[in-house]
Amino acid sequence: MLAINDFLIFIDGYLGSSPWFPYYLLGIGLFFTIYLKFPQIRFFKHAWSVLFDPEEKSKAGGETSHFQAMSMALSGTIGTGNMGGVALAIYLGGPAAIFWMLMTAAMGMTTKFVEVSLSHKYRITTDDGTVAGGPMYVMDRGLGWKPLAIVFAAAVVLSSFGSGSMPQVNNIAQVMNSTFGIEMWISGLVLSALLAFVIIGGITRIASFASRVVPSMAVLYLIGSFCVIITNYDQVIPSFVSIFADAFTGTAAVGGFIGGVFAQAFSIGVARGLFSNEAGQGSSAIAHASAITEEPVSEGMVSLLEPFIDTIMICTLTGLVILSSGAWTEKYENTFQAADFSIIAGEYSEDNAAQKTELFEHLNGLPGSTVETLTGEIEVIGGKMVSGGATIINARSFAEDVVFSKENDSGELIPITGKVAVSNGNLEDGSVVVNGKSLVHSATLTSMAFTKSFLGENGKYIVAISLTLFAFSTAVAWSYYGDRAITYLLGAKAVMPYRCVYVIGFFLAAISDTAIIWTIALITVALMTIPNVICMFMMRKEVKEMVEDYSAKINK
Repeated sequence: MLAINDFLIFIDGYLGSSPWFPYYLLGIGLFFTIYLKFPQIRFFKHAWSVLFDPEEKSKAGGETSHFQAMSMALSGTIGTGNMGGVALAIYLGGPAAIFWMLMTAAMGMTTKFVEVSLSHKYRITTDDGTVAGGPMYVMDRGLGWKPLAIVFAAAVVLSSFGSGSMPQVNNIAQVMNSTFGIEMWISGLVLSALLAFVIIGGITRIASFASRVVPSMAVLYLIGSFCVIITNYDQVIPSFVSIFADAFTGTAAVGGFIGGVFAQAFSIGVARGLFSNEAGQGSSAIAHASAITEEPVSEGMVSLLEPFIDTIMICTLTGLVILSSGAWTEKYENTFQAADFSIIAGEYSEDNAAQKTELFEHLNGLPGSTVETLTGEIEVIGGKMVSGGATIINARSFAEDVVFSKENDSGELIPITGKVAVSNGNLEDGSVVVNGKSLVHSATLTSMAFTKSFLGENGKYIVAISLTLFAFSTAVAWSYYGDRAITYLLGAKAVMPYRCVYVIGFFLAAISDTAIIWTIALITVALMTIPNVICMFMMRKEVKEMVEDYSAKINK
């Protein structure tokens, strides 16, 4: 699994995690923001009036109302990115990463406005009478670049697993296990059955499900968040300031957090921002193409609100919860995952400032780092490492109270005694289970933050329920994106086989390694974004004409 993850990280290094990708994504948003004269500001108020327009349903063909289309799109974006993704960004880049998530969302409002307007204009009615749209149809019918359309559609299918189902169910299974003690495979099995029931009903059932679930889950999450913020009210302003203060410098070490550099905060913030609101990725445009309206730009107006709701509101709220609670700097008892775990050659102390700086350079890949990972053996007695000359790192922090164990024939974990082989910082024996205290990340960090209120441990239940609803609704929406892409590639006959594979993949991801799931998600996001941004830029003149015509109509 480590070899697979390392290979995926290598591939992602040339895509979403490469130095050029954040500029590529933010650049298209900035370009259209200026080119279209700040539509996210000019049309912000008008967008809300379009969203709740009661007359729109009678005006044109389609399958969903404005509100249903946006609910379905939001159900696809409000998910683990808002909870686990924000926590991951803070864990890797510190509070500064939140600033770049917000910048991505601000530019993303325009990006989404453009991609949705185009997708609605070039949508089609399929042989079975349903509506199909999205960037692949814009590339094919509008731009005349069918090969690019095929690449995008194939990326949508891959991304429906990498972004849509795999990270979602993995986070649900983790939280259900840590909160309620439910085995991960049981969560995966039950949720897979529910997923199959919803998506077999097609767009009508999916839209109906989304329009009911999205408002309810948002209210529940807001209540839980404000409980934490009210309890830690004295830390809210300092937390908010820290988001902006270190935006261009990186975040200094504090507590168990060893520190983050600017480049990582910028890259991770943009990547997590995109994963959260999907602006530029083209996925939401597939949902909005089903909306009942004759005017494509009016649907673009509705979509403009999504990054605002999804990232600027909900992700900021999550960030303030994690930062004000202090959970991001505290160590918790947890089972170490192989991708987060490493044994360093030499003895390092968290209390030694110079050694902490050395480890900071190593973890952040800075040039000149002298820290090396261990290759050799460590001696363990009663589960405790007793050999000198080594330091255990987990989740970018000094690990404490570490215990090495193995399962006996009864499945019980027993502390081990003996020599343990280590290669390049990793344990050679994959059956060894390592537990201890360290920083945590993703949904687990968010869950811990929600316990830091007057609700106490009960706060974890809000996270567990909210995450389940958020993530499950995301998987439902992405199944629709995937089947529209499959329809484009192979026709309607391939939709049912795709749905079956989608459900199976959903189950398997519940019991897979978290780090690998997130890496797959990053890769598939980039594979959709790159061709979609090219298409939008090539269609810029047509977009400007569409917006000017629409603006003239509403200003009469």
